[in-house]
Amino acid sequence: MEVFDYYPWLFPVLAFIFSLLIGSFLNVVIHRLPIMMEREWKQECSECFPEHNIPLPEGTFNLSVPRSTCPKCSTQLRLIDNIPILSWLLLRGKCHSCSNPISIRYPLVELLTATSCLVVASHFGFSYYAVALLFFTFVLIAATFIDLDTMLLPDQLTLPLMWSGIALALFGISPVSLQDSVIGAMAGYLCLWSVYWAFKLLTGKDGMGFGDFKLLAALGAWLGWQHLPLIILLSSLVGLVFGLIQLRLKQQGIDKAFPFGPYLAIAGWVSLIWGNEIMNWYFTSVLGI
Repeated sequence: MEVFDYYPWLFPVLAFIFSLLIGSFLNVVIHRLPIMMEREWKQECSECFPEHNIPLPEGTFNLSVPRSTCPKCSTQLRLIDNIPILSWLLLRGKCHSCSNPISIRYPLVELLTATSCLVVASHFGFSYYAVALLFFTFVLIAATFIDLDTMLLPDQLTLPLMWSGIALALFGISPVSLQDSVIGAMAGYLCLWSVYWAFKLLTGKDGMGFGDFKLLAALGAWLGWQHLPLIILLSSLVGLVFGLIQLRLKQQGIDKAFPFGPYLAIAGWVSLIWGNEIMNWYFTSVLGI
């Protein structure tokens, strides 16, 4: 739109404010989506195996019902308690009713969402593709924290992300061609799928979850197959560093499972912003091509 041509700073500012609000909603998604999935699994098991008398989940539970409450005193949160970042600061990180501590992760997720989207908006400027990239960032953040909490990457996030990347290429909104997007989705899935089965045949153990395949397929659909080597390399490096730190802090053995999805998400987002520059530097400075 012309207004963003005259005021190029306006789109990053609006993206920051909008993303703060979305960050608050992402906290809800991160907390509730795994619970919704668990309730759905219980309901399916109850219907498929009635002889086991599996109790059905009671009441309605989704992203909007029931209303958010304090986990300790069950006091319903007020509207003023849901202002991104500001509410946490005004409440000094405590429930207004019982003074139960509120995790600092809530404002950090909001700040991370807003800052990431500010970088995206500043880097790309206004376009329909840049707006789509904001939602791309939202999904990556939600998937990252859900995987950290539960070791799950929900299909409700990864599959729509993959298909939307292909759709953007199909309708010419994405700079990635349809061919590169489809190949990226196929290669992304098959790459980790092959690693999974090679590891399983050699060790008899599951090396990663199927959600990781789908997330890399989604990244390939959005960025094209050309970015996959960089994403795999970066995610492996980040995963190695953070994995060693996590194992040391928790004093776990090297055989202890840890989520790989967050490292894929981080690598995919970095590749989105600086991937071309990194690859150009590598080919010119390192390989001398």
